[in-house]
Amino acid sequence: MKAMENWNTKVLPSDDESIAQAAALLQAGEVVGFPTETVYGLAANAYDTKAVAKIFKAKGRPQDNPLIVHIASLDMLSPLVSEVPELAKKLAKAFWPGPMTMILPKSDRIPDAVSAGLSTVGIRYPSSETARKMILASGLPLAAPSGNLSGHPSPTTAAHMLHDMNGRIPMIIDGGECEVGLESTVILVKPDRVRLLRPGGITVEMLEEICPVEVDNGVLHAVAPDAKVASPGMKYRHYAPVAEVTIVEGSLPAFDRYMQQQARDGVYAMVFDGDEKGLPVPALPFGKEGHPEDQAYRLFDLLRKCDDLGAKKVFVRSPDQSGIGLAVYNRLLRAAAFRIVKLEDEE
Repeated sequence: MKAMENWNTKVLPSDDESIAQAAALLQAGEVVGFPTETVYGLAANAYDTKAVAKIFKAKGRPQDNPLIVHIASLDMLSPLVSEVPELAKKLAKAFWPGPMTMILPKSDRIPDAVSAGLSTVGIRYPSSETARKMILASGLPLAAPSGNLSGHPSPTTAAHMLHDMNGRIPMIIDGGECEVGLESTVILVKPDRVRLLRPGGITVEMLEEICPVEVDNGVLHAVAPDAKVASPGMKYRHYAPVAEVTIVEGSLPAFDRYMQQQARDGVYAMVFDGDEKGLPVPALPFGKEGHPEDQAYRLFDLLRKCDDLGAKKVFVRSPDQSGIGLAVYNRLLRAAAFRIVKLEDEE
């Protein structure tokens, strides 16, 4: 079998011919990069343990980190799960196709390699037309984490994914920039409520229109190293550039004073649009204050840009945690390994 590191990775347009080639590779047990509305994914046949193992090898991903299975129609759901609770049906009607993953009891067809040995599996029905076409062309449910090296910022363009996966996989389908820019919302479905395990484009406020929502402690706090987790993105340091990231909470004047103290070569700031004026260090604006959709869309691209610039330390103004802002804050927490500085205004 061809060594994964020796592939001449092709980046092909998202046309029917390329999708047919990708489908053939998936049917042959290989791994393919593809776009979704959230981030680019690294896909393999969810029923094939050997193919799934290639995902972990390509990413350098810990084996106890479960994968999400992607489908392209509701008809594909029943073979993957042992039951579909009534609340799951209501949520699917409201938010599928879209950036929501539901954790459900798995069927015997799901290998332990996909579920990390758990009795549950995450299922997602993406809204990306290219993703759905590839799933349907392959005739397979696709296990797919984000298409980056484990721990690095997730890819929101084919170029991001090629940077991490060049030589590791045979093909990436280029579907342009991802619409959302952050991974899907992950929820554990209970009889009368859901537990939010990872925030994303389907927000707490949106879910609360359907049912009560519990926010898991792991969304905003570190999870114990020996804990079993039902969702990707909960346990390990994720989304991080090489640079040391620190979240800074406080007003812009307080942030400015703090950066005066931190200013030196290799120090950068990630701030809201317009905040960069007058700062003593190079600044990367990552969206308008109070507009978390902008921040979500630009976050991973800017974290990658920090590495391109050779940044050693990056100080990030803390975003608001309402709406998709909770997802932005969650990703920054993981990128910063929960390193937070809280500033006070001068009286």
